[in-house]
Amino acid sequence: MHEMGICDGILTAAVQAATSAGASRISRIEVSIGELTEVMDDALRFAFDALRRGTMAEEAVLAVNYLEARSQCTECGSEFRHDRFDPKCPECGSYVITLVQGRELRIDAIDAE
Repeated sequence: MHEMGICDGILTAAVQAATSAGASRISRIEVSIGELTEVMDDALRFAFDALRRGTMAEEAVLAVNYLEARSQCTECGSEFRHDRFDPKCPECGSYVITLVQGRELRIDAIDAE
């Protein structure tokens, strides 16, 4: 389950940032995850609950903003939403596209005290 590795990375980075800022407790971690990362919400939350125990984020809330996949057609310039199975331009039918959004995995904010 790659969600464990993702949560481990999120928690490690959040704890390091909070420690560097002189905090002793993290109350909230906000992340953005692109839908093409194929992270399953239930598995992510299970991993977060398991890994946060014994850390300064033990009582933290994980707020996840899922970002839809969007691409731009390199043929006609149209920007469109798609899933991972059909990244075809709805305007001209081209498969020659540039991903604009959908593979993100970032920490947006850490609330610490």
